[in-house]
Amino acid sequence: MATEIERKFLTRHNGWRSLATRSIRMRQGYLSEGYERSIRVRTENDRAFINIKSSDDGIHRLEYEYEIPLQDATEILERIAIRPLIEKRRYIVEHDGFEWEIDVFAGDNEGLVIAEVELPSADANLPLPDWVGREVSDDLRYYNVSLQKNPYSTW
Repeated sequence: MATEIERKFLTRHNGWRSLATRSIRMRQGYLSEGYERSIRVRTENDRAFINIKSSDDGIHRLEYEYEIPLQDATEILERIAIRPLIEKRRYIVEHDGFEWEIDVFAGDNEGLVIAEVELPSADANLPLPDWVGREVSDDLRYYNVSLQKNPYSTW
């Protein structure tokens, strides 16, 4: 069993950009709807994955992810996935021993920037960079599965 412990934050400013070590272009679509569980297909540059995730509470989830052929993922996104698709660019930033993922959304979610960090335990000491703003880990609106149903542009 794979458990993910993740916290999500809005960003205050773009100070993280100069610290980014790489970026990944992502496109993803969901094959199921609902907060209790999700099944999604995602392309990341030239790779693709299928992901199955539960929703236990705000920061704990069961998560299983497997690589699949890029051509299969592309076809699933074009022909099967629920619309709209989630489009974003993920930037990786290292800070005080933690790897932050900053997602800059495009498409129907343009203007939204979320910083996520995975933790080894729920009570881990997490030093927050100055560019990290309000925590939204418990706000379901900021989960990708929610953004697919209720895009940021409609808020």
